[in-house]
Amino acid sequence: MTLIIILVVVVLLVVWGISLYNNLVKLRNNRENAFANIDVQLKQRHDLIPQLVATVKGYAQHEKELLERVTQARAAAMSATGINDKIQAENALSSALAGLKVSVEAYPELKANQNFLQLQEEISDIENKIAATRRYFNTATRELNNAVQTFPSNIFANMFGFHKEPMFEIPQEDRATIEKAPEIKF
Repeated sequence: MTLIIILVVVVLLVVWGISLYNNLVKLRNNRENAFANIDVQLKQRHDLIPQLVATVKGYAQHEKELLERVTQARAAAMSATGINDKIQAENALSSALAGLKVSVEAYPELKANQNFLQLQEEISDIENKIAATRRYFNTATRELNNAVQTFPSNIFANMFGFHKEPMFEIPQEDRATIEKAPEIKF
């Protein structure tokens, strides 16, 4: 009788351990899927940037350094491998694009150009989609991190190589630009 009780307890512990492990795998895969959704939006963003740069170049000849920075940041973002490298490269690209937006304010003719307005609208739409997919990615990351850090699943997480993953956050240096209220001029 004691042997049967011990066997039942061992079987229950094994089933429980398998369940915890499978949950960790599901959470990791959900996070990777969430980043794949971000990748789709980033690809569209990368495809629009050369058009935006070419349009701005026609108006802003002396902004060459800024345009090169955007182009280099795009190239770095496209060649990044791995989720963490892509997050870092995309943050650099977002920073470069923010600088371009500020620079464009000095060109009223450019802001009235139909091609530029359409590109600006498309980029704004993609940026909104990226923001939505980032939120989903960060939710998936938070769920995985919670499972990796809370007891008792943290025991299995450490045993099987699961670890806390970084969020896709806005870099500290860009927070001031984002948090600043827009300036409205008539």
